[in-house]
Amino acid sequence: MSTATSSNFLWTSLALVDPLEARVCGRLPRGGITGISIDTRTLREGELFFAIQGVNSDGHDYVAAAFEKGAGAAVVDEAHADALRPFGPLYVVTDVLAALERLGVAARTRSTARIAAVTGSVGKTSTKEALRLVLAHAGATHASAASYNNHWGVPLSLARMPKDTRFGVFEIGMNHKGEIMPLTAMVRPHIAIITSIAPVHLEYFDSVDEIADAKAEIFSGLAPGGVAILNRDLPQYERLLAHARASSAGHVASFGEHENADARLTKVTVGIDHSVVEARICGQNLNFHLGMPGRHFAINALAVLLAAKAFGVDLDEAASTLAMSSPQTGRGERLVLPAEGGPYTLIDESYNANPASVRAALAALGALPKQSNGRRIAVLGDMLELGHGGAAMHAELAGDITANHIDLVFAAGPLTKHLFEALPDQLRGAWRDRASDLVPLVGAAVHGGDMVIVKGSNAIRMNAIVDGLKQRAGKNLPGAVTC
Repeated sequence: MSTATSSNFLWTSLALVDPLEARVCGRLPRGGITGISIDTRTLREGELFFAIQGVNSDGHDYVAAAFEKGAGAAVVDEAHADALRPFGPLYVVTDVLAALERLGVAARTRSTARIAAVTGSVGKTSTKEALRLVLAHAGATHASAASYNNHWGVPLSLARMPKDTRFGVFEIGMNHKGEIMPLTAMVRPHIAIITSIAPVHLEYFDSVDEIADAKAEIFSGLAPGGVAILNRDLPQYERLLAHARASSAGHVASFGEHENADARLTKVTVGIDHSVVEARICGQNLNFHLGMPGRHFAINALAVLLAAKAFGVDLDEAASTLAMSSPQTGRGERLVLPAEGGPYTLIDESYNANPASVRAALAALGALPKQSNGRRIAVLGDMLELGHGGAAMHAELAGDITANHIDLVFAAGPLTKHLFEALPDQLRGAWRDRASDLVPLVGAAVHGGDMVIVKGSNAIRMNAIVDGLKQRAGKNLPGAVTC
């Protein structure tokens, strides 16, 4: 009969008390907890449930459900403790989110891992995932799940980091000035990467330069002597460089197509489900396959390789690992769906959108080799948080659509109407106020050989179009496969 040890647990029950600053109510789980959850839908047996107060819901309302699913214990506030006592063991705190933050800091303090942090207007999640993949081949690696990059996502990701982690990769995001600074102070990265600066969240900033300053807050948390990695192609490069040099960074490295970049992209050939990349990195020539099609993915892969090299990973091995990378759902995932006349390719970019990412997606679509009977079709939704210039920024995309030889455009949302009206008549598929109303129109229009990209801000629910097209294909014809 085996005996459980502390190595079986993410945290021992007693080790949680001090960082949580909690009083204990009930009998704690024997030994410890196996994980941390804030969502009963994904909670697994033995995990610690944090009853976080959200914008639209209160985690305290789900504590009973958490214990029904097998939670080992729950972290609740004093106001709810008496009512929740009967359901299971509790760590009672003054503020649940603050307790999660303290646990995240404690996880970082106990860890000897080499830590990287990634931010940027575009490409944070795909870069984080590619770096996670590369480092995982060199040692035990922990990374933020999904896009857990905000005031609760970062401490949650830290608190979930096992003690024996060798490498950690954390994504850090922001909507306003001052949001990155406390998050990077928790993470204390040895490497900080800025992928891009773009007119995102302009509703809250007066200029793109202000966005660059806010992103550069990531350097404030750098461990002394750490590495700052910057996109050399950005107009704000010198501004970011000044921030990096004013920090505790011991070294600054750059990537991009610029002739002076430390990691320079010299050539990229884009295929339907991959890219072939040629680059020169710190004096070494590399030729490698990347499992994500698109120049923007290839450029960000150079940042990944710089970070891997800084952590002592062999460049050739890191580059070869990138062949196994793949776009995530909503961020470039390829699906082959059946249609009249044969299969067509659906590119799911529905998770989010801003002018820079839409231009990159259109360029990636335009670079794909077109089948003789196929067309390039863009299904675009509103880009949000652009401030007063939002209408003009949408209309300006008409130039990118024609430059990348897009054959047909469908659009959803009031802002994309400005784009739709700026297009030549022959490129106009249909415009609707709601994304879901486009499903039957796009479904009826596509045929074998087409390549269809779906992209828009998350709040526009462009994923409804992706889901609708998949359901439509499943009902009418043989099933879909993922590239």
